[in-house]
Amino acid sequence: MTITFDDFLKVDIRVGKIIEAKEFPEARRPAYKLKVDLGPEIGVKKTSAQITQNYSLEELEGRLVAAVVNFPPKQVGPFMSEILVLGFPDSNDNVTLIAPDNDIPLGNRLY
Repeated sequence: MTITFDDFLKVDIRVGKIIEAKEFPEARRPAYKLKVDLGPEIGVKKTSAQITQNYSLEELEGRLVAAVVNFPPKQVGPFMSEILVLGFPDSNDNVTLIAPDNDIPLGNRLY
């Protein structure tokens, strides 16, 4: 399917920093609960992420991530997910997070 540039602009992808990562034992598939600081315009948002195979809790805090910030909130079990952190599947189909190579101001938009 082909989209227009205006379609692409509808997806608001921002850089954020994981400020908290916790176990999510209630999830059906192994996942973590994350709090992501998306800068002063958007603030701190919550999400769940099925990234337990490639990341420990300790290595997540302070990590930069890319996230879609304009999806509607989604109920994930007892948890309300407000954003979607982005990643690619590795050769084992486990999520590898995507992030900028350099230090980027939190909340900056992908273009």
